[in-house]
Amino acid sequence: MSTGALYDGVPAYGGTRNPFNYEKIEEISRDNVTAWLTLEEMTQHLNLFDDESQDAYIQSLGLATRQAVEDFLGISISPISYRVWYAASSLYGEPLALDLPEVSQAIPGGQAGVTITKVAYYNASNAVITLSNTDYFYDGSGNRVVVNTMPTDISIQVANPVFVEYSTAANVIASYPVIKQAGLLMLTHLYNHRSDTDDRIVRTIPHGFAALLRKYKPLVM
Repeated sequence: MSTGALYDGVPAYGGTRNPFNYEKIEEISRDNVTAWLTLEEMTQHLNLFDDESQDAYIQSLGLATRQAVEDFLGISISPISYRVWYAASSLYGEPLALDLPEVSQAIPGGQAGVTITKVAYYNASNAVITLSNTDYFYDGSGNRVVVNTMPTDISIQVANPVFVEYSTAANVIASYPVIKQAGLLMLTHLYNHRSDTDDRIVRTIPHGFAALLRKYKPLVM
């Protein structure tokens, strides 16, 4: 399984291709506002009955909890946008397939799991050229963007001359009770441990955060 978040040339959580052909991934936009766990769910779980004095703090922990679950699983509970870069060495064959490292499940009969917002490249003059959306399509079965015809004037001076920008949709598993229970366990940890040190012996419970989420964490080869 993958063990990191966003690193150059290494799949982030949720990567599913073997091999992958991207060089670098950047997180360019993230929802830092929308709640996932309700205030009532969080206060009930923390046994803070009729205590509203910490509501703002608990809500901030709820946002951190959502992002921790997203990072651990590589799923989007709220949409996340990425920019992915591809080196000239990976640009071969027609049609050209560009792997996407972070994806989301499509909602049956509803929203697609991924929205492609831009496919572009640096030309021989090092100017950015954006492809028309008729020049490519998203292949959900392979988590990749397929470019119909490869441009012939790609820059040889730019290390990673082709890039894709896209957003992931909210993943359907975000509503699963087991996922939310794992989130509440993480919330409890953040609430009870407000520094990165502790003078007590800390033990992991058998059915803790990682154990509940393990089934839903994609295997990265």
